[in-house]
Amino acid sequence: MTTGAWLGPVVMGVAVGIAVAVLVVVWQLRAALARRDDGDSGLRLLQQQLDALRGQLGTGLSGQTQALAQQLSQLTTQVNERLRESLDVVQRSQASVGERLDNTARVVGDVQRGLGELREATAKVFEVGRSVNQLHDILKAPKLRGGLGELLLGDLLAQVLPAEHVVLQHEFRSGERVDAAIKLGDGLVPIDAKFPLEDFRRMIDAPDDDGRVRARKAFVARVRKHVDDVASKYVLPDEGTYDFALMYIPAENVFYEAIVRDEGRELTSYALERKVIPVSPNTLYAYLQAIALGLRGLRIEAQAQEVMAQLGRMAGDLGKVRDDMRLAGKHLGNAQQCFGAAERRLDKFEQRLAVATGDESPEPERAITQLELRVPGAAS
Repeated sequence: MTTGAWLGPVVMGVAVGIAVAVLVVVWQLRAALARRDDGDSGLRLLQQQLDALRGQLGTGLSGQTQALAQQLSQLTTQVNERLRESLDVVQRSQASVGERLDNTARVVGDVQRGLGELREATAKVFEVGRSVNQLHDILKAPKLRGGLGELLLGDLLAQVLPAEHVVLQHEFRSGERVDAAIKLGDGLVPIDAKFPLEDFRRMIDAPDDDGRVRARKAFVARVRKHVDDVASKYVLPDEGTYDFALMYIPAENVFYEAIVRDEGRELTSYALERKVIPVSPNTLYAYLQAIALGLRGLRIEAQAQEVMAQLGRMAGDLGKVRDDMRLAGKHLGNAQQCFGAAERRLDKFEQRLAVATGDESPEPERAITQLELRVPGAAS
């Protein structure tokens, strides 16, 4: 219970008691004034009543004071307990707030460090952006941009194909040089890396739709002329090229605008009619992978031909060995026949010797056995 809840009833009781006493006194005074003529007896009676009323008020006020003191004591005790509880709560809250402040300080420190790192990263990005702008300004020159495209093309070819199948800056009899060529068997696949990017840039930077339409028409016309140049300069079967060439477009967005978004496929059809195949970095990589597999197949075929040639040579050597074996067998047969004839003559000689001496000696048989051991295969 709060302080106001305890003090309200007490103050109200005291105020009501005082008001009642005052009303009684006023009423008594009026009655006394009305009975002034009654003499001193009325005054004495009024004095007695006032004394009695004073005693009653003193008694009542004393009781109310004691009750009020008791209630104030109880209220003080309860307020002290509530204050202690509130103090405990406040202390715990302060501890929690302190921990939260510490955590907040750590978080703020982490955020500050992160902001510092972000500031450094932003500075690096700014430097990279400035370098890119400088590179962009440098590459505005078509010759430098073409040189960079040729460099990237050569690097892509070197990553996929063996070095012996790649030729850079191949020169024809007319004096024209193609940026790169791929050796496939007895022929060459020319690859051109000079693409009209300036016309594409004008189409992209057009301020409105009408300007963009006019710029696209100019871009398509410029690409058609470039296709004609590639076909006439580099598709030269009489100089060892295949009857087609690759037109390398060095950016995917340019390839998309020129080939993929070609309405009616007019530009693509025209390029294919002229034996010129437009390729982007991704599509060229796929073509190169297919070419690499073809080259691997050619190497396997060449190795198979070498194996067949070696097998043919081994078959000839095997025939020679068979002829030598037959000759050795023939010689062994002749030796066996000679051995048989010599054995028969030896038997006859043994018989004659036995008849002449009248004695049978085992020496000739022992000699024949030793002869058989010295001539292997004679008994077979």
